[in-house]
Amino acid sequence: MEIKRDVPLKELTTFKIGGSADFFCSVTSTVELVEACQFAKQQKLPIFILGGGSNVLIPDQGFRGMVIQIAILGINFEERIGGVVLLRVGSGENWDRVVDTTVERSLYGLENLSAIPGSVGASVIQNIGAYGAEVKNTLISVEVFDTESMESRSLTKEECNLRYRNSLFKQSEGKKYIVTAITLSLQKEKTLFLEYPDLANYFKERDESTITLRDVRDAVISIRKSKLPDLTVLGTAGSFFKNPILSIEEYANLKEKYPELPSFPDEGGKRKVPAGWLIDQTGGFKGYRVNSVGVYEKQALVLVNYGGGSAAEVLELANKIEISIKEKTGITLEREVCVL
Repeated sequence: MEIKRDVPLKELTTFKIGGSADFFCSVTSTVELVEACQFAKQQKLPIFILGGGSNVLIPDQGFRGMVIQIAILGINFEERIGGVVLLRVGSGENWDRVVDTTVERSLYGLENLSAIPGSVGASVIQNIGAYGAEVKNTLISVEVFDTESMESRSLTKEECNLRYRNSLFKQSEGKKYIVTAITLSLQKEKTLFLEYPDLANYFKERDESTITLRDVRDAVISIRKSKLPDLTVLGTAGSFFKNPILSIEEYANLKEKYPELPSFPDEGGKRKVPAGWLIDQTGGFKGYRVNSVGVYEKQALVLVNYGGGSAAEVLELANKIEISIKEKTGITLEREVCVL
């Protein structure tokens, strides 16, 4: 393991924005992670954990501390009775590579989460979700390194407290943990979830009995490509805001003002409304551009860097959107992207 000084971070993120880290290292094992954390403690440096860099906005001035990039690999399958297969994955693995591997092995459970950029470790921190599926649906346990006790331990799914784009790891009491591996439970028996509107529409002419696991993965990839930017062309961190969750009363009041407001059922009888719809239909921001940053023309939930953009420009645009939506709907948008 090599600890480097003054390492530029923007090319390590999908937003392609940000300054340099005072100290930087990439760790490939728990042993190296311990060494990195010990160095940071000795030097009294704050630590920032970087995975695939797909859900983060780095400040233009960089990070005055130590960035540890997690590159812990490993994909292991273990068959259990009843057609269950446990999958243990190192947190540094590429998430979509793992999904593709499970599809190749005809294992059901992750296919709706295809083509989501980023690392495996981030998948549980964020509780990534798409097309009616979330990581918490298949999660069994998470292996972590405790930066306070400097020891490794395993957390159950329940201890991780996964919910909509949130988890223990995003709360103050969980920020001491660094994810090193996760274990998921997959199924050998055909179990597809095609009820999500985009998927239902995609397969509306097909007999469900003819739809394969590979068909679903290909469909999800196709749908995502039609809506989201090509990361080789535009910088982005994906969905910048979370979808607001409203009480029945809040939803009814907003629906009266905006009769075409779409929504989805959420836990406790609440309604989840698409932030992208609010940003587009009430704010008119879809396709909006200011200098080198803007709102993606095909999905208003996504902020993009057209090249040479700065974190300050992105945050100014995000603030403008938040103020507009608050004024028009009374909703305070919550950011999904991690802003240092």
